[in-house]
Amino acid sequence: MQITLPHADGDYRISDDPALLDLHAMHSYLRTAYWSQDIPFEVLERAVGNSLCLGAYQAAGAQVGLARFVSDYATFCYVCDVYVLEAHRGRGLARALLAMAVAHPRLAGLRRWNLVTRDAHGLYRDFGFTPLAHPERCMEYHRPDIYRGG
Repeated sequence: MQITLPHADGDYRISDDPALLDLHAMHSYLRTAYWSQDIPFEVLERAVGNSLCLGAYQAAGAQVGLARFVSDYATFCYVCDVYVLEAHRGRGLARALLAMAVAHPRLAGLRRWNLVTRDAHGLYRDFGFTPLAHPERCMEYHRPDIYRGG
């Protein structure tokens, strides 16, 4: 799947083609993101290889955003690693990444989608995400310092 987003500063493209993904550009951003700080390149490479990834690209081809989806493609999807580089924010790229995801044939008909976010609740709310209906049923095994040897 691919869509083009026209913009006054140049067109953007959203694509699910894994051949377009720039792992080095993704790692450059994600190793400093609050949710994946210090992620080793090899871990990111394995994660990307086992996920559906949608990339956001400038017309010239440089990757400027990502949304990654971990799924069994039958019942469940976990949304993660959603970002747009700061210089390209405010142009609808994150919204376009999510719109493509909810329309994507590999993710169609899933019963449950989950995500964790610190600051993008409004964006996800627009796509039907809500706070947990029963947070008391949810648990996590969280190791936030795993990439730093903790």
